[in-house]
Amino acid sequence: MPDISAGPNVVLVIIDDLAYGDLVCHGNPYTQTPHLDQLYAQSSRFTQTCSGPVCTPARAMLMTGRYAYRTKAIDTYCGRTTMDPNEVTLAQVLRDRGYATCLSGKWHLGDNAPSRPQDLGFDEVLMHNGGGLRQPGNYGYWQRWDSYQDPYLMHNGTGARHKGYCTDIFTDHAIDFIQKHQNEPFFAYLGANAPHTPLEVPDSWLERYAQVDLPETFKRVYAMVDNLDYNIGRLRKALDEMGLADNTVLIFTSDHGPCASASHEGSIRFNAGLRDRKGTMYDGGVRVPLFWHWPKRIKPDRVIDRVASPIDVMPTLASICGAAVPDDRLIDGVDLSPLLLEPDAAANWPDRTIFLQGHRGDVPQLYNNCLARDQRFKLVNGCELYDMQADPNETTNVAEAHPEVVARLRAAYEAWFAQVCAERPDNFAPLPIALGSADENPLVLNRNDRRTHGKDGWNEDPTHGHWEIKPTSTDPQSFDIDIEFRPMQQPGTAFLAIGDQCWSQLVAVGAQGCRFAQRRVEAGQQRVQSWVSDGQELLGARYVIFRWGQSRV
Repeated sequence: MPDISAGPNVVLVIIDDLAYGDLVCHGNPYTQTPHLDQLYAQSSRFTQTCSGPVCTPARAMLMTGRYAYRTKAIDTYCGRTTMDPNEVTLAQVLRDRGYATCLSGKWHLGDNAPSRPQDLGFDEVLMHNGGGLRQPGNYGYWQRWDSYQDPYLMHNGTGARHKGYCTDIFTDHAIDFIQKHQNEPFFAYLGANAPHTPLEVPDSWLERYAQVDLPETFKRVYAMVDNLDYNIGRLRKALDEMGLADNTVLIFTSDHGPCASASHEGSIRFNAGLRDRKGTMYDGGVRVPLFWHWPKRIKPDRVIDRVASPIDVMPTLASICGAAVPDDRLIDGVDLSPLLLEPDAAANWPDRTIFLQGHRGDVPQLYNNCLARDQRFKLVNGCELYDMQADPNETTNVAEAHPEVVARLRAAYEAWFAQVCAERPDNFAPLPIALGSADENPLVLNRNDRRTHGKDGWNEDPTHGHWEIKPTSTDPQSFDIDIEFRPMQQPGTAFLAIGDQCWSQLVAVGAQGCRFAQRRVEAGQQRVQSWVSDGQELLGARYVIFRWGQSRV
């Protein structure tokens, strides 16, 4: 039997872009989710959990117990996904308690050292880079061999293609880790990238929807959800067969609601009557399932209607596992374990206000895409007030009927906004990427982390963006620097600019990259830009790769 002296095992499953209404237990008439429905029935469930509004902030809050605006991980691209490495993660807290730790799947809090999962508490890592497969942050995207099937993944820092469907691969990896560590406390974090777009799913999972009268996008989402359910079943079966289920805390949640690109002609798939979608502050965008299953201590089939947030997961698990949360910073989340372990705790649970805000761009604006939520009311963007007990689908703005509530929530939000924005100097400036770390050679700069000039996006216009690097050495160093770009249709010139230096070389028809050998990089933070020109068009580099010493390929 496993040694449980350090507390129960922990398996945390977080799904990407799952709609609250994607599960049969939440009323979906199309999907087949028997394993999740069973987990639903066997769990204590928080029904008022607000998460999001997009991937990176939700995951930063979950990992740190702190509001995302404190962590620098505030958006999904343009250099704003990298979490400050001085943050303390749930994995570090549990590892310090004696847990073996593993991440399988999506991280989205930094692709470069020292902000990768293996730098921040995870012993074993199998992940994709950036926000997902088939996105520019994941190597192989531009070659179009990056796919949900046989994906290119990073295993403990080394990239390679892996055989199979992505969700199956990540579940296999989590189960294999659990098997290897079943005789010691473990923390397995399974971050599925499904059902996020581009909605790639094996035909075998689509077959049951062939005759169902639904838009093709909905069929694909539901097939991906069915596959997720199948993998939850495999995971639970493995825990049972190893005799671990009784003393394993299994948590199931999502990062936010469904995205617009998985809709059909503007319509949102079934979402249990909730309003709107990912990116908004209505419950269709921010309400997520949160199931807690622990047969040894948590009673099954209980509804906990107290308001909750991803910031609560870290302090709650730390309490359950006997671990210590950091005492040198403010932890915004609260320990929910009394609600989970003491049936009568909800009756005397104090009201609280939680906050959420998301923005595109470098600096958030007061009252731009935000919410303040207490147990009864939710204030959206400072002017729309909803009574979430009487009107959970947010159909009626009651701000005029409750001016005192609006004033109270506005004051609380403004105080919160001022505090999180003042966490550190340059609180919202993206972190520069460390160059020369002994833990990461080669260093790959990808399009997901390129900062933008003007409108956000992954535009190939070289004037549209740059990377900020900061060499780890205080002395100048020389590097072999490879750049990769779109195949040349005619002869042209490749350019690389670092700080005040700019180099160029000729490239032939068909070339997709070139090397600038042994280029000197000065000390101190500098800007990197790279592009190619064929005399008619300028195109930005897709990757810039620094190699030095005994570089790993």
